[in-house]
Amino acid sequence: MPASPPRQTSSEPVYPEHQRLVSGQGCYVGDIALAEALVVTFVRAPLAHGRIRSVDVQAARAAPGVVAVYTGADVAGIGPLPVNPVLAQVAVPPYPILAGDEILAVGQPVVAIVADSVQAGADAADLVELDIDDQTPVLPRLRAGSDAADAADATGEAPSPALAQRWSEGDIAAAFDAASHIVEVTMQHPRLAPSPLETRSIAARYNDPAEAETLTIWLSTQTPHRSRDFLATMLGVDKQKLRMIAPDVGGAFGMKASLYPEEVLVAWAALRLQRSVRWQATRSEDFLAATHGRGACTQGRLAVAADGRFLGLQAQVRCPLGYWLPNSAAIPAWNAARILPGPYRCDAVQVATEASLSHTAPVGIYRGAGRPEAAALMERLVEKAARATGLDALEIRRRNVIPPEQMPWRGPTGITIDSGRYAQALAQLACEADYAGLRQTVQTRRAAGELVGLGAALYIEPCGQGWESARVQVEPDGRIIAATGGSAQGQSRVAVLAGIVAREFGVDPAAIEVRIGDTASCPAGIGALASRSTAIGGSAMLQAASQAHEQLLADTSEARTATITADVVYEAPGEAWGYGCYLAVVAIDGDTGKVRCEHLHVVDDIGTVLDKALVRDQILGGIAQGVGEALLEQVVYDEHGQLLTGSLMDYALPRADDMPTVSISTLNTPSPFNELGAKGVGEAGTIGAPAAIANAVQDALAALTAQDLPMPFTPQRIWQVMHSANLQESTT
Repeated sequence: MPASPPRQTSSEPVYPEHQRLVSGQGCYVGDIALAEALVVTFVRAPLAHGRIRSVDVQAARAAPGVVAVYTGADVAGIGPLPVNPVLAQVAVPPYPILAGDEILAVGQPVVAIVADSVQAGADAADLVELDIDDQTPVLPRLRAGSDAADAADATGEAPSPALAQRWSEGDIAAAFDAASHIVEVTMQHPRLAPSPLETRSIAARYNDPAEAETLTIWLSTQTPHRSRDFLATMLGVDKQKLRMIAPDVGGAFGMKASLYPEEVLVAWAALRLQRSVRWQATRSEDFLAATHGRGACTQGRLAVAADGRFLGLQAQVRCPLGYWLPNSAAIPAWNAARILPGPYRCDAVQVATEASLSHTAPVGIYRGAGRPEAAALMERLVEKAARATGLDALEIRRRNVIPPEQMPWRGPTGITIDSGRYAQALAQLACEADYAGLRQTVQTRRAAGELVGLGAALYIEPCGQGWESARVQVEPDGRIIAATGGSAQGQSRVAVLAGIVAREFGVDPAAIEVRIGDTASCPAGIGALASRSTAIGGSAMLQAASQAHEQLLADTSEARTATITADVVYEAPGEAWGYGCYLAVVAIDGDTGKVRCEHLHVVDDIGTVLDKALVRDQILGGIAQGVGEALLEQVVYDEHGQLLTGSLMDYALPRADDMPTVSISTLNTPSPFNELGAKGVGEAGTIGAPAAIANAVQDALAALTAQDLPMPFTPQRIWQVMHSANLQESTT
């Protein structure tokens, strides 16, 4: 027998959290054992819009194994889901648990069947008869493959927004009158399916009324406390009667930030039937009915002086919504607008944002949530400004960035940027990437007939504000227990929190027991959203650990018998802003139009770095999703509102061989707005990579077209550009 190959060694740290998950020892909602649990199956709408003439469920109710069948009338009294009011709410639609008189989107739940098995529920679902009067949508309808840019209602008019806001600062007319150059950009972002490995899932155990809580709910969520509180309000029960647990969460990316109608139905049914009830979405159900991301159309005009200074910016952000609004529905449209003009000084700014309803799945936050949209628009304008003025792409950025001595900087939309060394980051990128050498290499390859492009992007991102809680206990036997009001979904949060507490006490992180995601054993908190977990949650944990350690040192008793406890609710005095600059090299196959991102050079400033290995992992994960948006991914509906990309056979997620080689370095400017000085990193790659790749693709095609191409840059889309250019050349 041949000898075994030598075992590979690595300098990478080993995290117990990772070891447990990759060795199959994780516990997800689907792993929760519930005795004699009932299973919910949903009958979903086959059309995008129509009046329901009748729903016949008699045969389904009589089917073997069926315990109950519910329609819209049964759940009409359930309360609405609140929407975060960061934008003016012009027309917020109802939050339907099951369709009432009207179908509003393909995949909308219409009937819920509660049965003793998945198979029994599926069999009964086949017996439900829906009679629907197919109607032309009265909400915005979408043309094939498009989103907000082409939305129009039945009259052909642009839809009225459900959410909207405007900002203005300076004399915008004077700025454009004084400009030597005016550049314009339209950016169309694809609608994206977040696609975490674990689909949406809930298990509700009905407890004996004599117990402290009525239901114990395991939910795959980013926000266990908030979900518990919202659910209690919607169902009209005391929140103390509900215990919400987020066990291991197999990815979320913003998709699991809000409560879904299906999840509310499961909890309601468990209370009504006084039985344990569960549901897990299929992959197809998530494509149909989970929140999507992106889909925005952004337009901008930039007034530029002869020396390259930015004089004025006009921008319009239009975002799609769906037929109902998740709690964070307004965040993408809000962020995409309020971030502008990004890291740059601009004499006058006029920004408007709006989001409109459509007969589609809901749109919510997705890793980046408006930040990629802001960066892509601004960075395309900057690249066009560089071409118009004849300045180098990095040089025009250097001339316009906010200098560090002017931090904190108040932006025209009311934001306050805490810190940043943008010019230094650009210089570091140019040095480490050998920018001058890359430019020469690109020119040489072009001279040899290749379609090659070089694109840069400089972005900023809000990544940590508000409050979070933490509790640190030191037991008499020496055990240290750290509990957080946040949650985790595979982003190494347990390792980070254990490290913070361990450093304070001077012990091994493995000795820290971290409790997370349980409303019964953890203090109330917000959850894992917007790259806030370390900056805000970590700061809360640092304060709690420091207070507990001080109490321990002050305890002079020889035999300590009491548990030392420190509870902290930490609220940041301001918002931390991360930033970074990316440089992409792309090559386009001249025969097929396939775009290959060959290399990405990255400099990210995430403030205080707590763990270099985890930082790199987060950046690479974000880049993978950024590459997906730029080159591959797109949710497509046809003109009738039917989903054409309802499976992984039709929706193209990036694979390992789609990834470029990546060079990563950091510039560490601590934020003054939290205890750790930390900034977010989880969303960096999703912001910087698409903008840099977009600029590189447009650079590669500059000799063929000046039009703004929508993402993703698929082979078909690029081939059409090349083919059109060749036809035009052959006829001239």
